[in-house]
Amino acid sequence: MVQSIPAARVATLVGDFDRSPAYVGLSEALTELVGDGRIGLDVRLPSERDLTAALSVSRTTVTRAYALLRDGGYAEARQGAGTFTRVPGGRSRAHDRALLPGPDDGDAIDLNCAAASAPPGIAAAYADAAVELPAYLGGHGYFPAGLPRLQAAIAATYDARGLPTAPEQVMVTPGALTAAAIVAQAFTGPRDRVLVESPVYPNAVGAIRHSGARVTGLPVDPDGWDLDAVGASLRQVRPTLAYLIPDFQNPTGHLMTESQRRTYASHLRAAGTVGVVDEAHQALALDGQEMPRPFAAFDDRTITLGSASKSYWGGMRLGWIRAPHGAMERLTRARLGLDLGAPVMEQLVLARLLTHPNDVVQRHRDRLREQRDALLAALGRDLPTWRVRRPSGGLAAWCELPAARATAVAVRAERHGLIVAPGPAFAAEGGLDRFLRVPWTRPAAELEDAVRRLAAAWAEVSGDAAPAPRSSARVMVA
Repeated sequence: MVQSIPAARVATLVGDFDRSPAYVGLSEALTELVGDGRIGLDVRLPSERDLTAALSVSRTTVTRAYALLRDGGYAEARQGAGTFTRVPGGRSRAHDRALLPGPDDGDAIDLNCAAASAPPGIAAAYADAAVELPAYLGGHGYFPAGLPRLQAAIAATYDARGLPTAPEQVMVTPGALTAAAIVAQAFTGPRDRVLVESPVYPNAVGAIRHSGARVTGLPVDPDGWDLDAVGASLRQVRPTLAYLIPDFQNPTGHLMTESQRRTYASHLRAAGTVGVVDEAHQALALDGQEMPRPFAAFDDRTITLGSASKSYWGGMRLGWIRAPHGAMERLTRARLGLDLGAPVMEQLVLARLLTHPNDVVQRHRDRLREQRDALLAALGRDLPTWRVRRPSGGLAAWCELPAARATAVAVRAERHGLIVAPGPAFAAEGGLDRFLRVPWTRPAAELEDAVRRLAAAWAEVSGDAAPAPRSSARVMVA
């Protein structure tokens, strides 16, 4: 079946594109839409006549824009059929063999990775940063603490959220995962214990374990944090660090209130434990709600991890550490054994995004909100026996199945061309096979298709009394 997109929809998506000249602006807008997935691959674009009318531009503008699109490898003309979208290198260009190692994975719907495509505006930020890059080429290019202008820009975001921060309290890293590894290397050793939430982002636990520290899991209930249990575990274990995600917790999506943060912080102080707070999803509030103040506002010993991967784009590979005064020297010594700094180009991009007024993050949230609502509606319709809570932000739904068969469902789903992560992948110390994480990071139509495949897998597993098959080895990055 040939997929096509109406001219009116294209007109809505390109919006107020740059019209100086108009054909270049239209081509750039369409390239971005195809590149980030808002217009899918192998989709027939509107005829030149229909798009001319929808945009109120000249026929020449559309003709030349389509020609540029074809020259750039983002469209192709098919004799007698029209102009169809494509990308340079074909569909496989987006897949890393480490993430999708199977021979038949090329056309699979990949919901194993809770990370979205780049929102509109990222390409323009890279182009602007490229103009600034030559000024840095005369130096050695190593910035172990980060570009000073980016440190200042990150510090200003904390100031705006009610947590006064000096630029020298910020260390820029190649992602939040590297930030977690640096903190673990700096503050723990083989005899130390680290308390981690369960379910939890598994790669962060791996980074902590690499320091030699012993990890102890602390359950996060399907409905939120049990703060009495938190206090009891802290008193019993007396860990050096506690890793937690109070802002749209990965994978449950829970958001910790200010009152809960205050109580949690008091438990940490009583145990002599330093909180390591992952704020990777903090900017992804999807319901317009006012976000609580940073956890560090309630405990000034807190070490905060931030990331550009979820609010901007994973390919930017930038994160940071916001540390208490006096901790940076220790972090720097630990960091130099792992790397010498983050790429200058990406730091210029992020500095520009943070300091220049733009609506990149808002447009990203708008897209994610639409996709979340489509996913939750499809889950409610096609899998009514599953318990699915509606997160107010973040990137994924944490689904509770009627039976502990999530691993079996994930294996069966692969046979239907769908890749998802079952609960045990997020368990710090085993279990959680009643749960499945389903991200809403793909276009709405693709998510609805994914749920249909998931429902087919569930129907097969529900009628199968055989033991759950072994899960295939999948690398999870987010």
